[in-house]
Amino acid sequence: MNIFEAVLLGAVEGVTEFLPISSTGHLTIVEKLLGYRIDSPDITAFTAIIQSGAVFATVIYLRKDLIRIIVAWFRGLLSAEARKHPDWRFSWAVILGSIPIGIVGLLFQDAIETTLRSLWFVAGALILWSGAMAFADHAATQVRHEDDVTWKDTLIIGTVQCLSLIPGVSRSGATMSAGLLRDFDRVTVTKLSFFLSIPALLGATVLQVHDEAGNISSGVGWAPTITATLVSFVVGYLAVAWLLKFIARHSYSVFIFYRLVLGSLLIVLLATGTLEPK
Repeated sequence: MNIFEAVLLGAVEGVTEFLPISSTGHLTIVEKLLGYRIDSPDITAFTAIIQSGAVFATVIYLRKDLIRIIVAWFRGLLSAEARKHPDWRFSWAVILGSIPIGIVGLLFQDAIETTLRSLWFVAGALILWSGAMAFADHAATQVRHEDDVTWKDTLIIGTVQCLSLIPGVSRSGATMSAGLLRDFDRVTVTKLSFFLSIPALLGATVLQVHDEAGNISSGVGWAPTITATLVSFVVGYLAVAWLLKFIARHSYSVFIFYRLVLGSLLIVLLATGTLEPK
């Protein structure tokens, strides 16, 4: 992989990671257009690793919220009075909500990295999950806010997040839709999606670095991988800042329309043989 391709893929990751349009789906499409075999071990590892750049962007952008929650968690461990604070409940809610995707990801790792990498799955998921997003956006009452979040809410949202292991569903699209159906406002579900992404994506990065370091070295290369990660960090930071402002004032309709158009175009390209599934 040359540096230009690494920069392009890093930018795609940074832009799409927190939008409900599937970063893995977009990376898979662009990787295929660049001529890579998308179920190759080094490419699947590369795709997972560069997501860490966008995650670190989230950590920095939401650092005040994260510090507040972490401090509340430690205080709650030491003080019964501190355990009455909403941030103590919220911290445990985020921890519990992060568990399901870790379990499912490990159990189905082989299928996720091979079978589900087909562009047919990407196209189908882009279209089908658009329906779920449209329903959630329409049905949401948005009467609940961050202080109302419980472990039951995040466990449900975290379980739905497991569907994002199918490229094209979108991790943020899954968590945001589930959050809306739990009647949270859009800003709360967007921030919840960010919080739940941190352990999920960092865990995937650590696993891929540990398991696929040799394949990265002999395949894509570490210089392009690191370059793409740095680019995804910069672009991801800008995307987080924009999304929080956009979501506060708009519905998800523009993202739903985009998903439907992209999924339909992808099906046409696959059906005509213009693109190979893998």
